[in-house]
Amino acid sequence: MIKILRYTEYLYLAVAVISIYKIVTLWSVNPKDTYIFIFFAVVSIAMFIFRRRYRKRFEQRKKDNQQ
Repeated sequence: MIKILRYTEYLYLAVAVISIYKIVTLWSVNPKDTYIFIFFAVVSIAMFIFRRRYRKRFEQRKKDNQQ
């Protein structure tokens, strides 16, 4: 279960990196098309942080219950 949570964290981070790449490449061509990628980048980074905190809390609770 913990491994799956860790993989989803990095999936969100990958989406953020791809979105930032698209923002940089499309900004000079047409800035209006980049707004959706800005949204994806912000949401992906927020979800990465949220998932990481959730996983660490879950691990700590599991560790406390085993002791």
